[in-house]
Amino acid sequence: MKNHSDIEAADLQQLLKQPKVLLVDVRNDDEVARGIINDAIHIQLSMLPVEYEKLVNADKVVFYCHSGVRSAHAADFAASKGLKNVFNLTGGVLAWGKAGYPFSAKK
Repeated sequence: MKNHSDIEAADLQQLLKQPKVLLVDVRNDDEVARGIINDAIHIQLSMLPVEYEKLVNADKVVFYCHSGVRSAHAADFAASKGLKNVFNLTGGVLAWGKAGYPFSAKK
């Protein structure tokens, strides 16, 4: 059962204008090295249980990966831990890039 909401790239672009929205890239290091969505933090999916505390102060948390599959698992995990307002970027970075939105180098 899905415990999160899906969000499209255009809706995410608007959501990111709000305060206390945390964008989380759950891809592997080699994928992130090719570019990350601006202002995202990187927590590899396998490390999410260990680094979960980084998420608890956000009003909304949006997860993304390459195509949206791993981030859906991340979103379900976070929601199962009690996090509210959890989203998954439908189509991941593929959809983000296809919509023409920018990437930046990992900080």
